[in-house]
Amino acid sequence: MLRRRYLVAYDVRHPQRLRRVSKKMEGFGDRTQYSIFLCDLTRADVGDMKHALHDLIDSAMDRILIVDLGYPGDQKFEFLGRRHKLPTIGPRVL
Repeated sequence: MLRRRYLVAYDVRHPQRLRRVSKKMEGFGDRTQYSIFLCDLTRADVGDMKHALHDLIDSAMDRILIVDLGYPGDQKFEFLGRRHKLPTIGPRVL
């Protein structure tokens, strides 16, 4: 299955929900900043991630942004300051 790279950023208000979302996201991708992850996912993985996150947040207060960045080999990042190592291309074991 083809994987695409996604940027996932979240703003979760309650500390307990924030920890749960953060922990869940660690299973889907690599943290690049406190509440930002890069994830190389199949379409099915994206559905699983959305379902899992939806169950963890309060939809009236919290927000999750998912941006499709295309195929993992495309270089769309520029870092100023300390560079973050980008995830490698390939399947991810959850």
